[in-house]
Amino acid sequence: MKAPYLLDCYKKEFDAVVVHVKEGVFVTLDHSYFYPTGGGQPYDMGTITSNGQSYKVVFVKKEEGEIVHEVSDIGLKEGDTIHGMIDWERRYILMRYHTAAHILSEVISRATGALITGNQLEVDKARIDFSLENYDKEKILEYIAEANRIIKEAHAIHWSLVPRKEAEQILGEKMTSLAKGFSEDIQEVRIVDIEGFGKEACGGTHLKNTSEVGEIHFVKAENKGKGNRRIVITLGPSSLSYT
Repeated sequence: MKAPYLLDCYKKEFDAVVVHVKEGVFVTLDHSYFYPTGGGQPYDMGTITSNGQSYKVVFVKKEEGEIVHEVSDIGLKEGDTIHGMIDWERRYILMRYHTAAHILSEVISRATGALITGNQLEVDKARIDFSLENYDKEKILEYIAEANRIIKEAHAIHWSLVPRKEAEQILGEKMTSLAKGFSEDIQEVRIVDIEGFGKEACGGTHLKNTSEVGEIHFVKAENKGKGNRRIVITLGPSSLSYT
């Protein structure tokens, strides 16, 4: 598997082989645990070390189905064995925000029927955009309180890769609403299952348990045009963390 982080989001270090180098600094490996920017989640940072030389990973993207790492210096060559080390503090806070966004989005969707139209994660906050005609701050605070209740219940979270047809059966209408974002070439779907709460199709990195999220705090809500609302949240300390 070229993107094994899909089934192990907690891997901090790994060994791999360079299979392609473009313009000296754009490096493709035979597999990678670095997350490429996408789905509202920023790319991982960290280092790649080979032959006694360390290179900073400054950007990671997906290009033509491959994970491409932009490194700080020229020097890596095809066939080199490397040791990758992910900036775990950055990765882990983004995992916490991603799982928090999923929980809050599901709470809002269930309560209002709103469609989630976008999200953007950062290391100090996250935003969620959703389609809703009426903005009611008190209601939004209720949704956040409900999300925090779910978080404190310490639901286990599982990830699995399943054939597309099986994903359609598991997710039903959720998969239908996501169909426009899934190319016909995608025949395997990654399911994130928050045990006892809900399942989603998602390619991002997530926690093993909701208790790792910490408490969601409301920052602000905005009107972003007719029928489009935005919530900005931040997270308090986690009661359980992996360092």
